[in-house]
Amino acid sequence: MDRRSAQKEISQLRREINKHDRLYYALARPEISDGEYDGLMRRLSELEKQHPDLVAPDSPTQRVAGAPLPGFAQVKHPAPMLSLDNTYNEEDLREFDQRVGKGLAGQSYRYVVELKIDGVAVSLLYRNGLLEYGATRGDGAKGDDISANLKTIRSIPLSIHAANAGIPELEVRGEVYLSKNEFIRLNDIKQQEGQAVFANPRNAAAGSLKQLDPRAVAQRKLSIFVHGMGSLPGKLDRHYQAMKFLKNLGFKVNPNIELCQDISQVIDYCNQWEQKRDALDYEIDGMVIKVDSYAQQKQLGATSHSPRWAIAYKFPARQAVTVLRSVEFSLGRTGVVTPVANLEPVQLSGSVVSRATLHNDDELKRKDLHYGDTVIIEKAGEIIPQVVRVLVEKRDKKARPVVMPQDCPACHTPLKRLEGEVAWRCENVSCPAQVKGRIEHFASRGAMDIDGLGPAVVELLVAQELIQDFGDLYDLQKTALLPLERMGEKSADNLIAAIEKSKGNPFRRVIYSLGIIHVGTRAARELANRFEDMDSLAAAGCEEISKIYGLGPAVGQSVENFFRNPQNLKVLEKLKRSGVRMKSESSVKSGGILSGMTVVLTGGLEGYTREQAAELIISQGGAVSSSVSKKTSLVVAGSDPGSKMLKAEKLGVKIIDEKEFTKMVKHL
Repeated sequence: MDRRSAQKEISQLRREINKHDRLYYALARPEISDGEYDGLMRRLSELEKQHPDLVAPDSPTQRVAGAPLPGFAQVKHPAPMLSLDNTYNEEDLREFDQRVGKGLAGQSYRYVVELKIDGVAVSLLYRNGLLEYGATRGDGAKGDDISANLKTIRSIPLSIHAANAGIPELEVRGEVYLSKNEFIRLNDIKQQEGQAVFANPRNAAAGSLKQLDPRAVAQRKLSIFVHGMGSLPGKLDRHYQAMKFLKNLGFKVNPNIELCQDISQVIDYCNQWEQKRDALDYEIDGMVIKVDSYAQQKQLGATSHSPRWAIAYKFPARQAVTVLRSVEFSLGRTGVVTPVANLEPVQLSGSVVSRATLHNDDELKRKDLHYGDTVIIEKAGEIIPQVVRVLVEKRDKKARPVVMPQDCPACHTPLKRLEGEVAWRCENVSCPAQVKGRIEHFASRGAMDIDGLGPAVVELLVAQELIQDFGDLYDLQKTALLPLERMGEKSADNLIAAIEKSKGNPFRRVIYSLGIIHVGTRAARELANRFEDMDSLAAAGCEEISKIYGLGPAVGQSVENFFRNPQNLKVLEKLKRSGVRMKSESSVKSGGILSGMTVVLTGGLEGYTREQAAELIISQGGAVSSSVSKKTSLVVAGSDPGSKMLKAEKLGVKIIDEKEFTKMVKHL
């Protein structure tokens, strides 16, 4: 396609994608399917790759940067980002109203009342219609520049039409938040991986925005509600009017905004939302009350830390007192042992609570829990019940402390705790408490892809004691399957055929299917590229694996622990005996251009992600290392290469830039 035609189609695609981003992320009114949307993005990406000079900073393809950030620079806010004073009851709100009335000397005034989103305050600066940067509140005067992370949030427009409306510069302020469903999903993942869970959605949002890798932030599915501006365009004189203006510009504005004529209406609206807040898919911890008129806001002024024209009304924490009856130690698919409190049933936030998470061993020790303790519980982020603290003064002197077991509650294998993790795990793949989840993972699409072996069939096979681990799948006979519920002759034939077919899966998928902690699809591919068969992988120790580019000590220790477990070795022997592929069908080209070379990547690459560059090197017989040494053959230096390049120069290692690297790999 010629450049002119490409430019026309690119412009059309950007308009179309931006429209659907707003419909989906800001207005919650999607018009096309995810597949159709992905198709538009793929086409735009293809055209921009063909014509890189047509890539614009506000293109939808530029939301996620390719390389981790070295750190956060600081930016000065055009106007201070003040915090709000808090009130906690009706009397406080009436006192605030009296101060406003006194400050306005008999003038009539109205209030705008908004939900107080429990998130992270940010500032977005648009210059000539383009998002120039986004920053945290920081100390109010200066904040961290987190532009790359904020660009991953699709409800933040990368460009607006303010410049066309005669507004060359616009600073918009809002609250970045995480939905309740996403909070639960992230905590499930962290718990399975043995990491400390987030205490509430706000902490999760704050932790996400502090990530140095925007690609990781993009996975968190953050969103934003904008609630004001730092400097005001001249044509706007009221806050309620300004919120409509921001919505028309394409920003996501919370729809629950009320214009109140007096403080009594304000109090009524606050009370309504205190009762309704559980119905929202995001957390609010109160309400924000603002004087509507900007002229009156200016007249009332501000102290050094908060405006006199606005205040936050904080909802009281919802807590209950109950008794800890017992603690159950439950196991997840990956073997993480999680303590769960069994409580005397009690009403909390409209439901009866009888169980609460205790998270992990560190939490047990920190809270000093004893059986029979009287405890205070609340819902973390109004979602997950948790024990807040113990009423020690009510403790029986003979009460026994709650401690983590040393052995797995289900199979009695000694529990292990990886360095740097909070979780204790059972690493026995035959553990009866994990077996169904491990078999489901083994058979899943990204692993062995055994069609027809879903959760219901796995449940039947385990319940009928036809299999005890995923190694037993390859001994299944059709005659054993036929008596099972809803298992006809054709279904049995198809399942046996799918199991047989899975034996030929690539070695990397076999590694992934084992369910080794921290070994996802990418790590499994790296291991399959480095080790020629399962025996050599099993013989490799933590130190050797840790040195593989992109893996590190957590993966190394986890792999070593897996192969040290005698029960796991028995299951592997079943796979080997059954003819499952246990050797690498390596895609490495013998005699490739990088054959026998050790290559180090440093600095930012424009044309490749680190993973893409590493794959190219490995595919041509090279090995990728994370550190420079005398054994290093070549260093590929991108932008800001840092100390690795200096060390390479000192050792006399050959250094090439990205342009030279691209020429080299184009000959592949």
